[in-house]
Amino acid sequence: MRTGPQSFSLEGKTAIVTGANTGIGQAIAVALSACGARVACVGRSSMDETAALIGDKDKFLQIGADLSTTRDVQRIVDETRGWTGALDILVNNAGIIRRGDAIDFTEEDWDAVIDTNLKSAFFLSQAAARHMIPQGSGKIINIASMLSFQGGIRIASYTASKSGLAGLTRLLACEWAAKGVNVNAVAPGYVITNNTEPLRKDPGRSQAILDRIPAGHWAEPGDIAGAVVFLASDAADYVHGITLPVDGGWLAR
Repeated sequence: MRTGPQSFSLEGKTAIVTGANTGIGQAIAVALSACGARVACVGRSSMDETAALIGDKDKFLQIGADLSTTRDVQRIVDETRGWTGALDILVNNAGIIRRGDAIDFTEEDWDAVIDTNLKSAFFLSQAAARHMIPQGSGKIINIASMLSFQGGIRIASYTASKSGLAGLTRLLACEWAAKGVNVNAVAPGYVITNNTEPLRKDPGRSQAILDRIPAGHWAEPGDIAGAVVFLASDAADYVHGITLPVDGGWLAR
């Protein structure tokens, strides 16, 4: 029985965060680092800004990788473990979106989103778990979406990928919880990122979204990071298989 206080500290932990060059992924990487973790930041573009925000070069590793395929998955895990000798936390944040009416949606746009958002997340989780299960501990956090709960419009493959990611979170929790690995997800609400720029530039759509958010404003990327820190910490040791909305009350309305 656990009797002492549980800790939110990540001191001594090693984390992987995908899509850490900007937006939500960047905010998560910075927050994990601030709580003590060493963070391997994965992405296709420069991480200079993320490195500057983290500040401590000993807590930052850049791994260039393209998660539109599974080709780099094992290398990401190997480079991270080669850096610190450990892997304790994986945050599957990398994702893309393609927009179009369902009647006209292309196979190319379907495959591109599913491959990045769902397929690579699964196989990276698998590669990480092959290290975490033998050590008897690990935290995997998937970044889901409001589209894990709702249908949306004009984003068929994105909705499918994020609904699938929530289901995958439950499946992996059922298989790995007894082995010491916690698998959970965070579902951001409407956040100011590159992916939501088309919505924010549409005055009617942007206002309709704001009118539904009880908090009265869009989230900043940093608003999502605290939930990830919690799920990555010892304080969440008995939390398995949830998809935690961080949405300003969107789903409550």
